[in-house]
Amino acid sequence: MKRKFNQILTLLSLAAACVLAAAPEFERAKELYQRTAYRESLALLTPAANKDFATLQLIGQDYFMLADYKKAAEAFEKAAALDPQNPRVLHWLGRAYGRRAETASPFTAPGLASKARQNFEKSVALDPSNKEATGDLLDYYLDAPGFLGGGMQKAEALVKIIASTDPAEGHYAQALIDERRKQYDAAEQQFRRAAELAPKQVGRVIDLAKYLAKRGRIDESEALFDRAAKLAPNDPRIMFERASTYIEVQRNLDRARQLLERYLKSTLTPDDPPREQAEALLKKIG
Repeated sequence: MKRKFNQILTLLSLAAACVLAAAPEFERAKELYQRTAYRESLALLTPAANKDFATLQLIGQDYFMLADYKKAAEAFEKAAALDPQNPRVLHWLGRAYGRRAETASPFTAPGLASKARQNFEKSVALDPSNKEATGDLLDYYLDAPGFLGGGMQKAEALVKIIASTDPAEGHYAQALIDERRKQYDAAEQQFRRAAELAPKQVGRVIDLAKYLAKRGRIDESEALFDRAAKLAPNDPRIMFERASTYIEVQRNLDRARQLLERYLKSTLTPDDPPREQAEALLKKIG
């Protein structure tokens, strides 16, 4: 009887959460988030007395985008407590802990980094098709030392999982491993194969263009950036990535400045690089 009563309470709680998430304030907050108006989104969400899962997750995303990673992690922890098997919130939680680890002291950084890895791994186990989660976990394995759970063997095992759900993404992931090993010809072939398998994905063309620029293959890189621009005219990502590539290889700096100024005037979404990164690159040019 007690178990049945608990099940009824759970169903009622979920029903209430759906009602809250469908409220006009929440829909407006989601719209503001998509327009990168994160403070305005928070202003609508934080007054709510009983915050449901969707509200807590969106609050966490707002704080994350505002670089308040501690408050973001707190919101994601509360959301995960309501739905512990939700892969998306676990991924966000991992990202928040990862960013906290980047700026933490040597004493607290290892613990935060481990929490990031654990949440990434849980998210990928629940949904291996989430490219952002597998990408973040791969970056962790490639960058973190072994005592924090990183390592090339783990990265290679993850590539197989990625390739099983998205072959193009699998080739891209393998390219990152080959590049890390300084197997540059093999990495180039993997980048090319990823672009061939997903010819309409502008990001694949950009990946290859950036890689060739780093290898000093400027003419080929420029041709690929031009191709990307034709595939997705006025796509803000192309402006940003082309400018950042110019700055990285120290060429076409005037063009880079123009692209970044156009980028900052563009209508951006949370999927685009933050405005702060573009502003930082402009300062780097001087």
